[in-house]
Amino acid sequence: MQDHTFSIEVDATPAEVWRVFWSSRSGRRRHGDVTIEILLPGDEHGLGLVRHCTFPVPRYLLSGGTGVSWEWISEMEPGVWWRYDAVGKPLWSKASGWTRLEDIGAGRTRIHFRETYHAFNPVLRLLLERRVHESLSKGNDRHIASAIEAGVQALRERVGQPPPSPGAAPGSVSGTGAGGGG
Repeated sequence: MQDHTFSIEVDATPAEVWRVFWSSRSGRRRHGDVTIEILLPGDEHGLGLVRHCTFPVPRYLLSGGTGVSWEWISEMEPGVWWRYDAVGKPLWSKASGWTRLEDIGAGRTRIHFRETYHAFNPVLRLLLERRVHESLSKGNDRHIASAIEAGVQALRERVGQPPPSPGAAPGSVSGTGAGGGG
């Protein structure tokens, strides 16, 4: 089993970050070469949300460079954290991911991510699981930070709130719009 963990800090409150992820729970959206289609929106908070994702995978998996997953939000504490479970292919696998929002004061949030990944086939697990998971996880922190930044920016523009000061810490995020849930 593979386990990937990282954290990022953003110039947004936990409530803003939560809204970025959970305010829009319908339709299809693209984030670069990843497509997320919401199949079921879940309850009023997003618990039970089901989505279908397509994303790039290594070409040596003989899937035309595209992977797919079906993901659902299986647990959450609204405004604080959520967990998803997923099955995916071409390397038939299961994954679980956790996201937790930590208020670090001054209108900033530290977002903690963790994902585990497990290939079903024991031979493929031995030969490919680590390589495939590293490929899938490569750049996640940068992509997620960028999507959150864009989302917070869009959220603030909708409500007429000014962006944070230009003196924000390097690597900070000041936006909204990742949308979609997880």
